[in-house]
Amino acid sequence: MSTVTFKVFRGDRSGGELKDYTVEVQEGMVVLDAIHQIQAEQAPDLACRWNCKAGKCGSCGAEVNGKPTLMCMTRLDTIDTSKPVTVRPMKTFPVIRDLATDVKWNYEANKKIKPFTPAPNTDWIMYQEDVDRVQEFRKCIECFLCQNVCHVLREHDEKTGFIGPRLLVRTASLEMHPLDVENRLDMLKNEGGIGYCNITKCCTEVCPEHIHITDNAIIPLKERVVDEYYDPVLGFFRRLFGSKKRAEPSGQAADD
Repeated sequence: MSTVTFKVFRGDRSGGELKDYTVEVQEGMVVLDAIHQIQAEQAPDLACRWNCKAGKCGSCGAEVNGKPTLMCMTRLDTIDTSKPVTVRPMKTFPVIRDLATDVKWNYEANKKIKPFTPAPNTDWIMYQEDVDRVQEFRKCIECFLCQNVCHVLREHDEKTGFIGPRLLVRTASLEMHPLDVENRLDMLKNEGGIGYCNITKCCTEVCPEHIHITDNAIIPLKERVVDEYYDPVLGFFRRLFGSKKRAEPSGQAADD
């Protein structure tokens, strides 16, 4: 049985430091197993958020050797354990304590998105080909790793005028829903701040559900905003023939 040194952040939003822990590792262990072993044998007060240990609850997001990832899905045999393994909390969000961060901003920003809104007297029959495109977005587990790695939020701390990739994915799931008639383009252009995204695809790279965030959600939304507000040719025809409007909402909104 070999041992590995872990450097784990200990502290709160006022500050902290990396502390060393030596862990006996076994075949098949993931980083979360090591954190649990540290809690059990060396630091029972080490704060760490987790739930399913199966990559489905999205709770155990952290930065392992600088890479945003789910600790429960990061096997030790996939990282270099000949050197100390650093485990830090997600940088974009305030630290509550140790590896636990405060992600409530995401839920507040989510309120900017208008809910699913069907047309009056909607025929609720949908065909698979109509929902194929948005089913990918429903895989999101809200781990917020994409929010954590987004440079607009991480480096520039732009949390007032930008909702981030996770919430752009949610908006795409509503905008592309075959029965939804709400218009969210003004929100995307203004308080949603979609123009801030410069398509680096870093959000796509860290998504544990392998959602094509940039290609399938953000870029199509950007195209819709450009068509609506910035395309001079479409603008000319709109002034000439009038805008094609969606059916009026039924007024009975339902959360998606």
